[in-house]
Amino acid sequence: MKLLLLEDDVRLSGLLQRGLRADGHAVDAAATIEDGRWHVSEGTYDALILDVMLPDGDGFAFCAELRAAGNWTPVLMLTARDAVEDRVRGLDVGADDYLVKPFAFVELLARLRALVRRGPSARPTVLTVGALALDPATHRVTVAGREVPFSSRQFALLEFLARHPDEVVSRTQIIERVWDWAYEGTSNIVDVYVHALRVRLREHPESPPLDTVRDVGYVLRTPPAKPLRTAKASGSTLAPPSAPPEHGPG
Repeated sequence: MKLLLLEDDVRLSGLLQRGLRADGHAVDAAATIEDGRWHVSEGTYDALILDVMLPDGDGFAFCAELRAAGNWTPVLMLTARDAVEDRVRGLDVGADDYLVKPFAFVELLARLRALVRRGPSARPTVLTVGALALDPATHRVTVAGREVPFSSRQFALLEFLARHPDEVVSRTQIIERVWDWAYEGTSNIVDVYVHALRVRLREHPESPPLDTVRDVGYVLRTPPAKPLRTAKASGSTLAPPSAPPEHGPG
């Protein structure tokens, strides 16, 4: 997932960034609403993590601003306030979920996965493309029931492709969604990781094809459905039915 973390506590922000990146996510971080506003205007995110208390305002107002502008990216609010009225206010301004500090990091990850599964239509817990099944919760990938290991970055790339099956995605789109804003390398890194994915997937013939579309990008294709098998002839031939006996006049 591509995430924006808006948190002004330097220590907490650092811990969350390291944990989220270790889990395979791309993270852009900001400490003020002004910086958060810039990130949102320049990039696209799968979810936003917003602290309530910020130096130049509060997360409630920023969330309301996003919704008023038609931005419906899932929002998870972080706050030390645990009063019911604060939770109600956060939900009423358009937040999708609310997590009170201190919290368990594994719960934060689970809530983010739940948010991303929502959206305009319900999304499955496990992503499937042909015989490939990818579980974001367990970081487990199987092909035809056999587990296939991937590094965290390879998994993140495969997850992005699996969320857009049969859709050609450019190197720029991949960089923006799988790597974070601070990445300063070239787009050739995408080719390196795509090649690594192909090598691993080709070890399993049932894997969906990962194709290159020249001068455009890459696409993980859903394999065509196999035609139904027809019953084979047994080899014996059946004699045509004999004509009914003729009866002469009695």
